[in-house]
Amino acid sequence: MESNDGRWGTDWEGRHHGLLFFDTKIQAAYKDWLRELFTTPSEHLGGKTLAEEPALAMFQIQNEDSLLFWTVNNLSAGPKRRLGELFHAWALDKYQSIEAVFDVWGTAYSGSDDIENGVLGMANIWDLTGDGKAAHGTTPRLDDQMQFWVETMHDFNAEIARFVREDLNCPVLVNPGNWKTADVILMEDSERYSQTSGDVIAVNRYFGGLHKGANNGWAIENGDFYTNPSVLKDAARSFPISVKQVEGKPMMVTESTWVMPTDTGFESAMLLSAYSSLTGFDAYFWFVAQTEGFTPPRSANGYNASQGKWLCQTPDMAGQWPAAALAFRKGYIRRGKPVVQEQRSLDALWQRKSPIIAESSSFDPNRDSGDQAPDSTMEGGVDPLAFLVGPVTMAFGGSESDNVVMEDLDSFIERTENRERVTSETGQIILDTEANLFRVDTPHVQTMISYRPTAQELSVVSFESSGPSVSATVVSLDGYPIVASGKLLVQVGTRTRPTGWEDEAAEVDVSGEMVQARKILSYGEAPWELETAKLKIGIKNLGIRAAQALDANGMPIAEVPLQIKDGVVFFDFPEGSLYVVLEGDSGLSYERWKSRFPWEVEAEDALVSADPDGDGTPNLIEFASAGDPLRHDRSIWNDEIVDQADGERALTLSYRRNAVMVGAEDSLEYSEDLKDWTQLVLSEQGADVRIDLVADGSVETRSLVVQLSEDAETAFVRRKVKAE
Repeated sequence: MESNDGRWGTDWEGRHHGLLFFDTKIQAAYKDWLRELFTTPSEHLGGKTLAEEPALAMFQIQNEDSLLFWTVNNLSAGPKRRLGELFHAWALDKYQSIEAVFDVWGTAYSGSDDIENGVLGMANIWDLTGDGKAAHGTTPRLDDQMQFWVETMHDFNAEIARFVREDLNCPVLVNPGNWKTADVILMEDSERYSQTSGDVIAVNRYFGGLHKGANNGWAIENGDFYTNPSVLKDAARSFPISVKQVEGKPMMVTESTWVMPTDTGFESAMLLSAYSSLTGFDAYFWFVAQTEGFTPPRSANGYNASQGKWLCQTPDMAGQWPAAALAFRKGYIRRGKPVVQEQRSLDALWQRKSPIIAESSSFDPNRDSGDQAPDSTMEGGVDPLAFLVGPVTMAFGGSESDNVVMEDLDSFIERTENRERVTSETGQIILDTEANLFRVDTPHVQTMISYRPTAQELSVVSFESSGPSVSATVVSLDGYPIVASGKLLVQVGTRTRPTGWEDEAAEVDVSGEMVQARKILSYGEAPWELETAKLKIGIKNLGIRAAQALDANGMPIAEVPLQIKDGVVFFDFPEGSLYVVLEGDSGLSYERWKSRFPWEVEAEDALVSADPDGDGTPNLIEFASAGDPLRHDRSIWNDEIVDQADGERALTLSYRRNAVMVGAEDSLEYSEDLKDWTQLVLSEQGADVRIDLVADGSVETRSLVVQLSEDAETAFVRRKVKAE
């Protein structure tokens, strides 16, 4: 929106960036606007006000503005002078007198100082960047200017959060902003600190490559040039949620998408789901949703001959949301342990000391970390690929001597000459930029994304792709691990383009350097066209009975033939579909379990009470323990041990359990005299059960700790399995 500065009686001269943080006139107007917004009853809310609406989750104070961005240099003369007055007052408060200020600052001087009238000038923001620091170093005055700017934003954010909650009586979570800075390496942490006076930290971060054209900010036109980056190929360090998360604060990306004309959007959803789950990243907002269904290829503004650029509701992105959202919300991909825990002292922020890890794709841990805080535990920096290994966190106000980096972090990042293979700390996620491959392997969700023909064998699912680039995911719909699920969603994504899209290889000049790119010959027209996947999928789940192909709206369109070989159900992913639903029996019943074994006399040996291998474990216990009824084996229990737990005597033991069995009750009971028995449950006070699953989720090892009473001389645990 454009404001009428003359009508307002302001001297902003049409330049509004930065004003909200310090200009009293725009702050007063903003509060008046918020009061109208939050306290006006609305018929759309049933007569309630927005402040009373429980569905309002978060409120963002402002979008894409910061005193640490280049636009601060564009303040007009009047606002710049008022900011200088505030700087003067801030310096007096810190040093008590202007003489003391300049005793510290020395002869450092700004031509816009007006000491007699209480104004301190400010240096160009370039002087605060790494380039400026390299050119002439830093001074106490520059450090103080940085501190003043950041504290000004921090205090403004705190006041608006207070105003909304207390004056407007709205208990909403407040996010101060989402913008970037003039120097990602040296200033981004300060920007995050300025947001800590709110509840939620945020950033806007898009994924895409070069796009050069007359209207490249909003439209795709014939003759434009573009590049096609991929997280799996050449842009792993530019992944949008590779961010340092502020400890104790939720964090979100408030705007993002894989920006057209990039055609790698089919990789986006599962990458985001997997790494959000791994790192505990809270929310990712796609930009921009314009229609109820897929947004058709169309003009960027409704009348210019062009294709829209800022999209997310396309078959390759929104079409891949179902499995990705389910896996994230159900917690099917395990959260990792922190791999980097960085402490940032406030003095280090003001002095723009190097962090040990930065969100810049160009951050070089050997070069860019050369000016760290003097008490840092790190001699150098940490490779930004650490963001793909596990959570990277940051806390403010401590000492860099408390920085912690996972001891064996380097073992999760394997390098070749030009590419990397990064394994998550949990072992469930692998990104291989040499093979252009991404894999997720957990009991409930398994994914392969590949830019090349490949065959991938995961713990339960196999993918064999002989065609174009593809993203393929199998996820449980009933909560059972894939190996025993009775309802599975198989989701496949490929490249998407408007009908008639045409481009060719080309070179384009970027700042005097010729870059390999693509030239758009035709941006095409509606509808979207998808490449056809050539994909065979195998699943080790013989409970599957039927498969149904769904169209892009999730409606059934055809039966899918199944083949069974060597205990695996195979099918070819059908053309013209994004989804297949597989259905069958959920869980593993005793009848299905016993069908796996070559009984000598089934009518006798397969009875629940039989013990054909003679190891003292009847078949029903073998079933409940995921054992082999035809192999003499007593390893389903470990030796019991009386030990210390939390200073108390305790009985500790572990046992193997069939994690997917159905049709049987399995319980443990405890006694100290073999007369009175108490059933143990997972939540019972005094009983601590840790569960470790095998890769496919079908078997778990339960470790049990039972506190003993002070006078107990004996302790017993028994297991009871009963067929329903």
